[in-house]
Amino acid sequence: MLLGFNNLYIYNSNQYTTIMRKVFLVALTLAGFLCSCKKEVVTVETTEPVTGAAVPAAEVIAMECYQGIIKNDTITLRIDTKGTDVPSGSLSYKFFEKDRNEGTIKGHMSGDTLFADYTFSSEGQTSEREVVFLKKGNIFIEGYGDVVDDNKGKVTFKDKKKLFFDSKTVLMKIDCK
Repeated sequence: MLLGFNNLYIYNSNQYTTIMRKVFLVALTLAGFLCSCKKEVVTVETTEPVTGAAVPAAEVIAMECYQGIIKNDTITLRIDTKGTDVPSGSLSYKFFEKDRNEGTIKGHMSGDTLFADYTFSSEGQTSEREVVFLKKGNIFIEGYGDVVDDNKGKVTFKDKKKLFFDSKTVLMKIDCK
């Protein structure tokens, strides 16, 4: 019941609850629209010479970011994709109470699997190793397998057909910063 007294309105508890539910739903809906996922797109100008064929003035590269937090460790992946190529990106392993590994990746998507070379610095030394991630929807799962060192500073997978992907290292899609 609405009671009026000198333009002052007092609502009973049922009306107040109904009004507050409507306000909450409107605020929640507005927050959902404001927080909706965005896919960032970076435009890169090309400077390749024209060889008779039409060359686009700009190529679109899509940027995607993923992160996994496993106990006290954090893994962050950023990939810049152009078709099935991953011409650039970054990968960072921040291990709790240990040295972090941060570096760049370059590779390609083969179906739903990202194969990349990871060049990183750890403990003041630069190294390179092959990494693999399986994409399932909006997540990447890191793959593992037997590795071999080529004695030139690069570690690669011994047999790419024997890689396994477990649920321990899952990276969820996040907004790129």
